[in-house]
Amino acid sequence: MDERLDVIVVKAGGRALTSNMENILNSVAARAKTGVVFVHGGGDIVSDYEKRLGIEPRIVTSPSGIRSRLTDEAELEVYAMVMAGKLGKKISAYLNGRGVKTVNVAGVDSGLIRAQRKKKIVIVDERGRKRIVDGGYTGSITSVDADTVRFFVESGYLLVVTPLALGEEGEMLNIDGDSAASALASGVKADALYLLTDVEGVMLDGRLVNRLTLSEAKAALGRIGPGMNRKVMAAANAVEAGVKKAVIASGLKDDPLLEADRGQATIIET
Repeated sequence: MDERLDVIVVKAGGRALTSNMENILNSVAARAKTGVVFVHGGGDIVSDYEKRLGIEPRIVTSPSGIRSRLTDEAELEVYAMVMAGKLGKKISAYLNGRGVKTVNVAGVDSGLIRAQRKKKIVIVDERGRKRIVDGGYTGSITSVDADTVRFFVESGYLLVVTPLALGEEGEMLNIDGDSAASALASGVKADALYLLTDVEGVMLDGRLVNRLTLSEAKAALGRIGPGMNRKVMAAANAVEAGVKKAVIASGLKDDPLLEADRGQATIIET
């Protein structure tokens, strides 16, 4: 099925989610009647629990400046427990408590998100040298089940998605939340993709850029920092796949989605 679904996809994680969760979820709840898929991050919370269990988180940087979690078997267990067992259910409980009919699923459920395990990855070490390391249980998204998303949204549910993908051998894989949101938005040709972060949007030459065309966004990738370039890439991929617009905005506001629609954001369109 390739028709557009009347839905927005919202992703929030990092400091925005941990410090402003209720306001973000209230903002999402206000849009529930129009159809919402909410993808949550939570890497900082995962790292906190890892440290409690004596596991040192391993955050690596790719040659292009993208930072990601290197997930071995021990880290995957903590990641799954915290993301799917704690955060996803906490978010679902809050939204259901506000009268919003909500279902939380991980990407592994029903093969909602499928990924290929990264056998080896290239990283840049602390001395600036490129190294090849075992990819562990991190995955690169290969497909999403748009029909399952469509089923939940058209049945009146707000869908909360935990970014754990199903691997080719039936294993769980850690996937990037921004990429998951982009892939889900692309799969259903969503009306909009919102990526909520802890800054106002894309900063170029010291100022907020309110609008970027698809080509301008791609050209800007080399001029922005490693945290933001992943979001711009995810946003650009979604727009290129047919999403009407992608919005990168602050999740630290009282009503983040409303403020983003009022122009306090970076909007990427064709």
